[in-house]
Amino acid sequence: MANSQLLDIFLIAMIAGVILFRLYSVLGRRTGHERPPQENYRLSGGAHAGDDAAVSDREPRAARPALTERPADPVAGGLLDIQLADRSFDKDHFVTGARAAYEMIVTAFANNDRTALRPLLSDEVNVAFETAMRGREERGEKVTFTFVGFKEVKIVGAALKGRMAEVTLSFAAQFISATVDAHGNPIEGDTKTVRDATEVWTFAHDVRARDPNWMLVATSGEPA
Repeated sequence: MANSQLLDIFLIAMIAGVILFRLYSVLGRRTGHERPPQENYRLSGGAHAGDDAAVSDREPRAARPALTERPADPVAGGLLDIQLADRSFDKDHFVTGARAAYEMIVTAFANNDRTALRPLLSDEVNVAFETAMRGREERGEKVTFTFVGFKEVKIVGAALKGRMAEVTLSFAAQFISATVDAHGNPIEGDTKTVRDATEVWTFAHDVRARDPNWMLVATSGEPA
């Protein structure tokens, strides 16, 4: 009788072992690195993978806005094209850099500082600036220049032309400028009056180039 009971216990243990092995094979075992059941992968823009499914259940797909809608404004559309081609492009950061470049360029131009100007100008603009500076030097003219500040700086144009990004800005600037001839006689301006000037400049950048710098490629006139 005892042997019969031992045999029954042995058979039950074998059956339980087979069941546990099959459960292990199907479900696997936890290693401590599994993703929690309710975890959702984060998508760009802060959305979650689970959120999209929830929206689909509540709202017809046709009513949902497109991920990227092209702005009706041509300037905004151009900026979007540039940003899509160059993910490092940031409008506010660009305007800050353009303000600094404007001040640097107008100051260097007034001082005939070719070393500071050359890296910031396209070949065409550099020729125009060089011609003006050489003319002043040949006539013996001297320029006294002080940059005061900006009243307004705004983007008025933007476009992606092939691999070239172009952004045009309007600079409403203030400065003190006086030009005298070889004998010290005043030609233009004075050293006490703040002058207002509004100029339109275009900067360009090859979005596929490793060099992140933008260059001045067009101006509405001489910057001083």
